[in-house]
Amino acid sequence: MVVRAVVANSIAVRAIKPQRVRSPEETAGLNLIRACRTSPDLLTRETPEKVMIPSRLWSDLHFRGNPRLRFVSLLFLLAVVSCCVICSGVKPAPPPVTQGPVVQPVLTTGDQTMLLRAQPTVSFVSGGGSGPLVITADESVTYQQMDGVGASLTDSSAWLLWNKLDASQQTTLMQSLFSPSAGIGISFLRQPMGASDFSAGGNYSYDDVPSGQTDPSLLSFSISHDTVYIIPLVKQALTINPALKVVTLPWSPPAWMKTSGTMNGGSMNTSYFPSLAQYFVKFLQAYQQQGIPIYAISAQNEPLYTTPAYPSESLPASDESDFLANHLGPALTSAGLGSVKVFGYEHNWDNPAYPESVLGSAASGYVSGTSFHCYAGDVSAQSQVQAAYPAKDIWFTECTGTVGSNFAGDLAWNAEHLLIGATRNWARSVSLWNIALDQNSGPKNGGCSNCRGVVTINDGATPPTITYNVEYYVLGHLGKFVVPGALRIASNTFGPGSIEDVAFKNPDGSKVLLVLNGSSASSSFAVNWKGESFNYTLPAGALATFTWK
Repeated sequence: MVVRAVVANSIAVRAIKPQRVRSPEETAGLNLIRACRTSPDLLTRETPEKVMIPSRLWSDLHFRGNPRLRFVSLLFLLAVVSCCVICSGVKPAPPPVTQGPVVQPVLTTGDQTMLLRAQPTVSFVSGGGSGPLVITADESVTYQQMDGVGASLTDSSAWLLWNKLDASQQTTLMQSLFSPSAGIGISFLRQPMGASDFSAGGNYSYDDVPSGQTDPSLLSFSISHDTVYIIPLVKQALTINPALKVVTLPWSPPAWMKTSGTMNGGSMNTSYFPSLAQYFVKFLQAYQQQGIPIYAISAQNEPLYTTPAYPSESLPASDESDFLANHLGPALTSAGLGSVKVFGYEHNWDNPAYPESVLGSAASGYVSGTSFHCYAGDVSAQSQVQAAYPAKDIWFTECTGTVGSNFAGDLAWNAEHLLIGATRNWARSVSLWNIALDQNSGPKNGGCSNCRGVVTINDGATPPTITYNVEYYVLGHLGKFVVPGALRIASNTFGPGSIEDVAFKNPDGSKVLLVLNGSSASSSFAVNWKGESFNYTLPAGALATFTWK
């Protein structure tokens, strides 16, 4: 009986012995197991503190001396870890990446498989790009304001559009040329005043008189020649693109104003400078009456070149300075035309001394800046003149395509030297030569025998066919995206044979980045902007325009 009582009392004592209280770590571990069962994505949402509970639990229990308790603790830890891994089924998520503006690339390739073709969009992401080729666009640093891109609706070009295309073809082509949405957005027209080497009907001026006669008072002045097809097409272009700027200049004054008595070659008889100044005034007023405001004029096309083959004139820098300072400038002011810009020089990159002479003369007050052509010298001459006269602007106004050249080569050359080179060297415009020529590089008026227009109109076919040449796509890579009034902004570039670029900011705040891969292999690069970046790869020789807001 005593034994039974002792045993009973022992059993009773064991029965009422309090259970061991779980440590906070054990409790948290059990809670974590339960949570894993109900929320498999726990590990992607829970804090690192909670995920580390199993390891803290083991460190707490492992060294308690009781082998049995150590074994049980190990099993408990393994259960916790297994449950979390099996139930979650996922790895911890990486830090979130912030997506920035969407970028639209448009591409033209040398093999012509892509011609101003929109590509899948990419997006800026947070963080800067890395690698050897990183373009950084910085809109806080600005340069020149852009007037636009374009070409010349020469007499030959206008004659072809007016006489060789039916109404439907003409409308389609004009939209393709001048519409920023349906076409390439030409916004800069450089128009000959009178005949050039591309005049369908030969030589003409706005004051032609019989040989041996003169007309100092300009009594015979008339723009009637232009009213037939040139003016109607310019007005149509203005309707399509109201932002269009029209620039005009003579290849030669009327023959009677020259020492040679002919429009082809020779020099100006400077005694007729007053008449020539009024010739400009009458022209500007006549075009205004036709609803065509003139943005700018130049005294003479290519004043350092004269030839008996087509309209041309030698005009030394001293004579141009005299004409602008003492005749044309005052005449424009007196006629209320002082807002019309005056470009000096109008010739190649190889003689910056000429424009510097004009800008350093008394003519400077009337001259807005200097215009350049591409046929000799290096584009860096533009920056040389701008550095010497930083208050004066730069325009690039002529370069022609050539029949028989290679599309890929022409794409890269024009992009490198004109779209990128001219604009990185302060040009407010990029303008080519003829808008349209026929399949024989005509109609010609004694000049270039292998020039190519922005488009070719083959009037030997029935109906005539229109070919959009490489020059069309070159102009489109800026004209469709960089609007008049845009500012060039800072960007670094990597030079010929590598990634070359130029960047702009439009008046609406949108950004434009033009990139040429000048290498012989595909190239990858990054673009950085405001702490964000995107990566892109361009095929060899490809040209791309990237736009974003």
